[in-house]
Amino acid sequence: MPVSPENPTLIDQINALLPQTQCGQCSFQGCRPYAEAIASGAADINQCPPGGDEGIRDLADLLSIAVKPLNTEFGVHKPASVAFIIEQDCIGCVKCIAACPVDAILGAAKFMHTVIAAECTGCELCIAPCPVDCIVMQPAPVGNIDPNRAQKSAQFKQRYDTRCVRKQKQEAEKAERARKKKQALLNQPRTIER
Repeated sequence: MPVSPENPTLIDQINALLPQTQCGQCSFQGCRPYAEAIASGAADINQCPPGGDEGIRDLADLLSIAVKPLNTEFGVHKPASVAFIIEQDCIGCVKCIAACPVDAILGAAKFMHTVIAAECTGCELCIAPCPVDCIVMQPAPVGNIDPNRAQKSAQFKQRYDTRCVRKQKQEAEKAERARKKKQALLNQPRTIER
């Protein structure tokens, strides 16, 4: 039977229940790899701190298995938060922009950056690369805390998927430019000095 939105795979169903923070706290490189590991039996359902107890219950219901407590080896569940850049301390290094999995940070090299709070997943991935420690986590604005977790997760997933497509396109364009440059060098006539 073909996979479609009306007939998602088990991995798609698991992934849809994850918070789509792409934080890596579960020990996988994002929500989809974690969903794949759960589906294959390589990971347990209780490794996602952002999903918390509600996420674990949803996964247990889907998989018809017993609910278990969050494995604190992977972290603890925290209230929803968003990154905030202390603008007067920002040096415009763009390292946070590169780290954000959902393109929720705006700015340009050598200019101040800012976080689009409504788009921030609270993953905290922008904190470590900041060389001046100007990024802090703050409680999410009330408008960010969507009572429909699935809708917020879908929003985050769409932003993450869009970013991945853009990055793949950039890599392909870079590879094509390098190929053309190499071809141009190979096609140049060689002169022999005597």
